Parts: sequence; C-alpha cells; structure tokens
Amino acid sequence: MTPDERRVELAGNLADLRARIAAACAVAGRDEREVTLIAVTKTFPASDVRLLAELGLTEVGENRDQEAGPKAAECADLPLTWHFVGSLQTNKARSVAAYADVVHSVDRARLVTALSGAAVRAGRTLRCLVQVSLDPEEAAGRGGAAPGDVPALADAIAEADALELGGVMAVAPLGADPAPAFARLAGIANEVRGTHPSATMVSAGMSGDLEQAIACGATHLRIGTALLGGRRSIVR
Repeated sequence: MTPDERRVELAGNLADLRARIAAACAVAGRDEREVTLIAVTKTFPASDVRLLAELGLTEVGENRDQEAGPKAAECADLPLTWHFVGSLQTNKARSVAAYADVVHSVDRARLVTALSGAAVRAGRTLRCLVQVSLDPEEAAGRGGAAPGDVPALADAIAEADALELGGVMAVAPLGADPAPAFARLAGIANEVRGTHPSATMVSAGMSGDLEQAIACGATHLRIGTALLGGRRSIVR
C-alpha cells in the first residue's frame, strides 16, 4: 500500500470512528468534545503516526516501551501527546518518563515511586492515571489496582514529586458485558474526584466497547483496530 493509499484508508477509518463517537455521545446526552480519541499505534509504524497527525489526530498511545521510545523519537518534530497505556514494569519507568506525557497504567505504590524519581531526573511532569482492575477475582492478572486500593494510590500519585493525578483507567472484563464494569469505574472515578477535583480523566473504551464507555462517562478512548486495522506482527 502506498502512503497516499494508507492516508485515504486512515482518513476513512477516522471519519467512521468519529461518527460512532458522535452517535454514542448523542445517545448519552453528552457533548462529543468531552471525549478524546487516543490512537493506539502498537505494531504500526511511525509513518502511520505522521499520517494521523496530518489528519488532526495528535493523541498517541503505546503499549510497549521498546516500541514506543524509538517511535516517539522518530516523531519528535510533531506536536503529539504520548500516552503509555500498557502494563509497566518499574525498571522501565526511567525510559517511559523520557517521552510519555500521560501514563495510564499506574497500579501499585512501587511504580508511583519509580515514575516520580524518573520524572524528577528527566525534569518533566507526568500525568498519571490509576489503573483499576474490573476483573472478577478469579480472573485477575491483567493488571490494575483493586478498587479498594484506588484512593490510597490516587493520594500517593497526587503527593509525589513531578507527578500529577489525572484520574482513572480500566479495561473491560473479558467475555462479559462491559457496561456494568464501566458503570463501576464511573463510581470509582467520582470517589477519586471527591478528594482530587482536578482528576477528571476516565480512560475507558476500545474499538469494541466505546459506546458503553461513553455512556458511562469515559473522557478518553484508546482505539487501535477500528482506526488502524488488524495489528501487524512487525513494525517497518
């Protein structure tokens, strides 16, 4: 596929996606300007990031540091906001703090400490979201803090040097209706805002469940497949 053909494909996908978002907001009685679209470009090349930026989409999400770092460096000339949305090991905090603007997957106190130290050394401020596990206990393991641990973790982020508490993030449980889980997340988000009024971000919703996420108050959608197509095995 030529760059021009890819641009046309991405433009069409983006138009379809924005129409879905607008329709979902209309049903939910929300202003679509309240919802930010993040392009999750895992396994896709920096050239796609550039094409999306030309189309006006400058919020970019990545799942893996080893791919995100070089891609961010290659696109350093663009006015992008980089979101790290995948599971994060503490030993990757220093690398992620060098390019990410928002980290969606903070789920434990040790990671708060690691990101704070890394951000201080980098001379940057990171916006961090508490990742909440919405999985039943028997299916846990995909990351995320237990709902009961969220308030303390939010406080830790808010108090940490060079970190800013942005809000909460979650992934819907596998094989279940996402609506009840997202409604639960909305309740947790409200609790966090009760103590931290500026923590307004609710990162929820992907290609298959964005309508349910919008209905439950999501402010940020993490979209890969519906925008970029099926994932590639190799980044070129």
